[in-house]
Amino acid sequence: MNADDMQKPPRVPATILAAIGALVAGYIFRRMRRAPQTTSDIAPGPPSTAALRLLLPGGPDQITMFRRLQRRYGDVVRFTIGGRTVHLVSDPQDVKYVLQDNNRNYEKGRGLEKAKNLLGEGLLTSEGEQWRRQRRLIQPAFHRQKIATFAAKMTASTEAMLARWEPRAASGEPFDVSEEMMRLTLDIVAKTLFSAALDESEFNTVAQVMRPILQFATRRITSPFDFLDEWPTPANIRHQQRQDKLNEIVYRIIRERRSSAIVHDDLLGMLMAAQDEETGEQMSDRQLRDEVMTIFLAGHETTANLLSFLWALLSRQVAVRRQLVQEVDDVLEGRVPIVEDLAQLRITNLVIQETLRLYPPAWIIGRRTLEEDRIGGYRIPSQSGVLISPFIIHRHPGFWQNPEGFDPWRFTGEREQQRPRYAFLPFGGGPRLCIGNTFALTEAALVVAMVSQQYELNLVPGRPVETEAAFTLRPKNGVWVTLHARQ
Repeated sequence: MNADDMQKPPRVPATILAAIGALVAGYIFRRMRRAPQTTSDIAPGPPSTAALRLLLPGGPDQITMFRRLQRRYGDVVRFTIGGRTVHLVSDPQDVKYVLQDNNRNYEKGRGLEKAKNLLGEGLLTSEGEQWRRQRRLIQPAFHRQKIATFAAKMTASTEAMLARWEPRAASGEPFDVSEEMMRLTLDIVAKTLFSAALDESEFNTVAQVMRPILQFATRRITSPFDFLDEWPTPANIRHQQRQDKLNEIVYRIIRERRSSAIVHDDLLGMLMAAQDEETGEQMSDRQLRDEVMTIFLAGHETTANLLSFLWALLSRQVAVRRQLVQEVDDVLEGRVPIVEDLAQLRITNLVIQETLRLYPPAWIIGRRTLEEDRIGGYRIPSQSGVLISPFIIHRHPGFWQNPEGFDPWRFTGEREQQRPRYAFLPFGGGPRLCIGNTFALTEAALVVAMVSQQYELNLVPGRPVETEAAFTLRPKNGVWVTLHARQ
């Protein structure tokens, strides 16, 4: 079923829409009037009216706006949106302070609080003791030794994809490789972490609903109008319909696992076996759903975006691609890679790192202060937002030479050691460092090596690769390529 087949939500009368518009306009005006005045210990930034452009249709995208703010006002920028005070922090030392040194004063931001509509109380959105318990429970599934056992399933899924590509290579027909990467990483997550297989209709469902879900989540996160979240607006109804489709897939996986007599040593098995230390109770289907949905989405969407941008970069960087292919041939000699090979695939790993620098899938990190604090010498009020953008920091000229250029060798030797630790944070940092970072890097390296053994991917002229800063950083209109089989 596609989006056109969905039941259309009822139309909202024009008079009601006009009334909502009037309420919204008054709400903005009242909140902006209460915006704090500038004082000497308050970080520099634009007036509220300028920051409001982040919310207006047709205005600059968020990355462009944030980059302009950082360039004009510095590494701590204060602005107000809808009466909410927000600070954009771009100095690695200040980022380290927020994410690591004083992390207990910085809880997950308003954005992920709103994402609970989709992700529930999963690992990504939970806080405090609940988060620490979940982290301890899930961590064993992502130990290096455990990930090594997943490698065979990762390579088997990649081999199946490469076999599907043979007719495309023969015909030379252009296709969107970002869709293929989404399908591949989804298959890998399902088979490695949940011992489940998705059928064709489920793959298609995820492909159809993922982008609009993430776009809607981004609009909801950046909107100051919380009271609209629960209203039965057409947009809210469509979003819930799409979300219900994902829920059907996740609950199907849980239901089949509960009814099976087979014991699987995977993440879902660990979650189902877990018991509350005090009551002895096990997770409900809803609790399992929240954790599975979080890993299900975060575990495939981000890696797919990384790989999509990587193929685009290699298509433009022919000399680097030639070196990478030669390395793969020398190390693997035509066989399927295993985890032990990855340490020798030096150029492959450097290219992955440089892709993560230029196009970090987790392009924005949000926090909220519990108590008043100081960052970079500026006062940060309690309950104010703190935004950290790896995209901006990874291209900061104060910490990177030729920051807009493609240079994988910047991650070698002294060049890497001379940079502050938090100048490169594609997986975040501190206690809430992404739990799946090793899983993602292993998966990406295996996929890049296997694809490079058989094919060259070349960008289609006239189909530029653009970024879309939604919930994650993704190719806006896909990455269109043609396949060329290696001789």
